[in-house]
Amino acid sequence: MEKTEFIERLQRALAAGISSSLVSENVQYYQSYIDSEIRKGRSEKEVMDSLGDPRLLAKSIIEANKHAGVSYGSNQEYDEEVADDTQEWEPDRGAPKGRSIVFPGWLVMLVVTVIVLLIIGVATYTLISFAPLIIGVLVAVLIVKAFQGRSR
Repeated sequence: MEKTEFIERLQRALAAGISSSLVSENVQYYQSYIDSEIRKGRSEKEVMDSLGDPRLLAKSIIEANKHAGVSYGSNQEYDEEVADDTQEWEPDRGAPKGRSIVFPGWLVMLVVTVIVLLIIGVATYTLISFAPLIIGVLVAVLIVKAFQGRSR
């Protein structure tokens, strides 16, 4: 990937989650960093490879700004783009190959709700199934207590 393509992707990904001034600030920083590294004698390809995927870099920047309380907007579009993208990682970096899957919050809540309702349903069914036995034991205990109280 070339510098211009990297910067364009970074700028697009950042725009989905932070203010335009922060986007400009970060884009200028990475342009300067790349130029500086090239002046030091590194090839453009080496610098781009060391920076990695601009969308992942943008997500890190957005998350850092969220934790600092500087978030503007949403990175939902970015998350959807990452979820649809299959990216193989270089083995020498130690990162796993595969897909990044992002589940929407409403789906997670739906699954949790269904599981909780199933647990409640099973508990209720079990209690109703054993109710006659439990009632019988309680009646027997009460009768025994009643007879014990009269014999004293």
